[in-house]
Amino acid sequence: MKASQTFLATLKEAPADAEVISHQLMVRAGLIRKLSAGIYNYLPLGLKVIRKVEAIIREEMNRAGAIELLMPVVQPAELWQETGRWEKMGPELLRIQDRHERDFLIQPTSEEVVTDIARNEIKSYKQLPINFYQIQTKFRDERRPRFGVMRGREFSMKDAYSFDRDSEGMKASYQKMFDAYIRIFERMGLRYRAVAADNGAIGGSGSQEFHVIADTGEDALVYCPNSDYAANLEAAESLALLPKRDSPSETLKKVATPTQKTCLEVAEFLKIPLEKTVKSLLFAVDQEKGPAKLFMLLLRGDHELNEVKANKIAGLVAARFASEAEIQSACKASAGFIGPVGVIDGVTIIADRTVANMSDFVCGANETGYHLTGVNWVRDLPDSQVADIRNAVAGDPSPDGKGRVEICRGIEVGHVFQLGTSYSEAMKCTYLDEQGKAKPMVMGCYGIGVTRLLGAAIEQGNDERGIIWPLSIAPFEVVICPVNYDRSEEVRLAAHQLHDALELAGMDVVLDDRGERPGAMFADWELIGVPYRVVIGDRSLKEGMVEFQSRTDKQAQMIALNAIQEKLVNAIATSKITF
Repeated sequence: MKASQTFLATLKEAPADAEVISHQLMVRAGLIRKLSAGIYNYLPLGLKVIRKVEAIIREEMNRAGAIELLMPVVQPAELWQETGRWEKMGPELLRIQDRHERDFLIQPTSEEVVTDIARNEIKSYKQLPINFYQIQTKFRDERRPRFGVMRGREFSMKDAYSFDRDSEGMKASYQKMFDAYIRIFERMGLRYRAVAADNGAIGGSGSQEFHVIADTGEDALVYCPNSDYAANLEAAESLALLPKRDSPSETLKKVATPTQKTCLEVAEFLKIPLEKTVKSLLFAVDQEKGPAKLFMLLLRGDHELNEVKANKIAGLVAARFASEAEIQSACKASAGFIGPVGVIDGVTIIADRTVANMSDFVCGANETGYHLTGVNWVRDLPDSQVADIRNAVAGDPSPDGKGRVEICRGIEVGHVFQLGTSYSEAMKCTYLDEQGKAKPMVMGCYGIGVTRLLGAAIEQGNDERGIIWPLSIAPFEVVICPVNYDRSEEVRLAAHQLHDALELAGMDVVLDDRGERPGAMFADWELIGVPYRVVIGDRSLKEGMVEFQSRTDKQAQMIALNAIQEKLVNAIATSKITF
């Protein structure tokens, strides 16, 4: 391709609202332009990258036995009402009405529609297993769209849905998809990690996320360097940091802490380690009748509550922080001075695993301006319910017993779910087994954020000059930069001959025929991130040489013109541009 035949729209400066490097570089390199908050036009180079990402995904989905179809962007409300998600999804679900005032939505995902297809088209066990997938536009009405394509409202996603006879079959389908995802991200040349995850609004019994490793990632990933253990912070198990509870060695005392409300302030005031303190958090769950049910969650002073874990405790699904009036009623003190000792009956106390093994600890005295020291279980308050409710921290013992965990940041680009029968039962999606008995199909679902992958790849691969694409998804593999293209017939002829030869050899090559100065030409293609550059100039051409440089090389090397094609073939075949 010639540069004059495509559309280059590079910019020297990024827009002021571009917060992260991927957003800045996608705009500057001419990949996207903002249309509205969280909604982008994809310019030709951006679309070219998307098509390469899609091609890899399609090849691996087809290889894994999945079958492509296409489901509508606009879906009827009735299907989502069958599963209860019309109400459950909340404001992220963009609801619309047609001229007849019938309710529809702009799809954020397609579990309901694909289940409707399955219940209407699949009747017998002989038609199972089957896996449908699509690459389609999605819309989620984010409260605050940000980070460019990584937290947009409109985006492209590959979503697949497997249907099996039983759980064993579903697990086999799940494993096929997991393995396909591994191949996809390997082929894209990305440094990634698969982690155990929370199922969230999709539901189901188990799931794993795929994260591109990047310091700017929104998600914290907990992993053990000595094993395969890895989990999103939301789902990472946190073991007790104390092996057992020691016997009391201090007496219970009430001490004045006039203005000290946080555990850190109390620890500094009393000159004790923060690890000796316990923070008390009061939650309320509203009831259909009568006052809200109250729960007090206890964490060690240096730990943070994991709300995802807490919400999975029986009775805490719809929990909210207690109001000041509820705190006063239950604890007779203001927030910052509450604790489990002497709290009124009816408050359910739940201690984190580490807190359950603490002794001689400090907590609020349920009297404003005071805390208790030397607090011990059994002697001063009864044993409580124990649960894992805290965030893991670096240095915690790994749940698999193979070392200590570390934490890195990641950008979620894929998610695989074991759905089970939650959708098929709600929508009466059944098949007939060998005995003619109707049974619900067992489902899995599998998503990849196609457009998000562009931002994630750039967050992982960039420098002060611009984007560094992995070869497999770069907009072009090779750029030919002729110096004095519009003034030297020899340079122009050599550039066109090389372009045609490389194109004939199957390379994705672009010839910059714009007649730009070398500095401007090089800056554009480094910003765009083309992996390999060949520079043809009068001086080197007279010696039968051209300049060759990888996007990650510091210096160019001189290569004979008659050997540059072989050099590029070998470079592309052995490309290791991964991050």
